Amino acid sequence: MIRPVLTELALFLVPFLLYALFLWATRAGVLDSKSWSWSTLAWLTASALMLVIASFLVLAQFGGAPPRSTYVPAHVEDGKFVPGRTK
Repeated sequence: MIRPVLTELALFLVPFLLYALFLWATRAGVLDSKSWSWSTLAWLTASALMLVIASFLVLAQFGGAPPRSTYVPAHVEDGKFVPGRTK
């Protein structure tokens, strides 16, 4: 469960890291507060949220079990644990 959360967090941070890289490349001062105005932060946050939403849509469309498959939950059979699976 931690991997999807870290993936979404990384996608959220991408616009901020790219902007910091741009500031560093142009020698504009990455830590200068004027480089990180409220409007810039708003645009970066909006683009980060769009990336996260797009990744949710891609995962919903292309991830998971195939259509018409049936989930068989985990159970105990003959005293042995059988993990859940899709048929």
